[in-house]
Amino acid sequence: MPSETLWEIAKAEVEKHGSSGGEGDGLEIGEKSVFFIGSKNGGKTTIILRCLDRDEPPKPTLALEYTYGRRAKGHNIPKDIAHFWELGGGTSLLDLISIPITSDTLRTFSLVLVLDLSKPNDLWPTMENLLQATKSHVDKMIMKLGKTNSKAASEMRQKIWSNMQKDHPDRELIDPFLIPLVIIGSKYDIFQDFDSEKRKVICKTLRFVAHYYGASLMFTSKSEALLLKIRGVINQLAFGIDKSKSICVDQNKPLFITAGLDSLSQIGSPPVPDNDIGKLHAHSPMELWKKVYERVFPPKSINTLKDIKDPARDPQYAESEVDEMRIQKDQVVSLTFILSQVLSQNTSRIS
Repeated sequence: MPSETLWEIAKAEVEKHGSSGGEGDGLEIGEKSVFFIGSKNGGKTTIILRCLDRDEPPKPTLALEYTYGRRAKGHNIPKDIAHFWELGGGTSLLDLISIPITSDTLRTFSLVLVLDLSKPNDLWPTMENLLQATKSHVDKMIMKLGKTNSKAASEMRQKIWSNMQKDHPDRELIDPFLIPLVIIGSKYDIFQDFDSEKRKVICKTLRFVAHYYGASLMFTSKSEALLLKIRGVINQLAFGIDKSKSICVDQNKPLFITAGLDSLSQIGSPPVPDNDIGKLHAHSPMELWKKVYERVFPPKSINTLKDIKDPARDPQYAESEVDEMRIQKDQVVSLTFILSQVLSQNTSRIS
């Protein structure tokens, strides 16, 4: 019997940890988890280190990394624990999303999507691929949860609307994520020097996407003031700190919009001449915003956005001896596959 892979062991540990609290009856979860996804080299690790008060240089995230943080609640009271997961590789390792988020751990998770504002042509494909993959997996997990704990699944579906007032005019027009979502635009220091019209397109587009998914939206950079704001938001996800009620929708300043405080009327229509909207042939508001955005920032070719799917083949992690052994192993596997096909064909002929 083949031994378990590293990822199978990690997944088993996550499920074991998540199920240790029993079936659950709708009670508040003690330990929470925050999952960081987003642009490659977009600053995810830097944000995590800043939130954990770790003064160390960020290292490239190879695949899926985990760390944790503690926060004191008071004298002789056990510390709160928050689990931080980070997906590396941009959009190249989407399959790993299923490792930390399972039906057992789903209720503990929040999602943070970090987008590199300095690369607007990559922004929409990165955002779309990551959100679609995560949303699809979360939807499957909540359906699975509903089969074993219908009360918890029902409470999750109800809770996603808690950020929006009951009389909000957009309640019937949006489709919130089933877990808390924060969208962070990084490298604002570069973005602020863009042409004003380009900044307008990016700001309005991200505001629409965030509002549609019931997410918070904020921009950050290396600025200490902005990093402190982001830290406050992440602490709220990880430890339940009170939410900030501040809001900034001025495109000439770093955006900061808490979930539920924006509206379609304030965001306005997509930045395109009225007589051109009908020519775009969009089947949904999201598709319309995508078409408008990509007219200004055409996405790069699929090959340049795809990244390297196998981290073991990434040049920055090259090790000659290990790579040589890997090549030999790949050759053996290929040869074994070919031989199995030949034997299979010969067996079918004999029979």
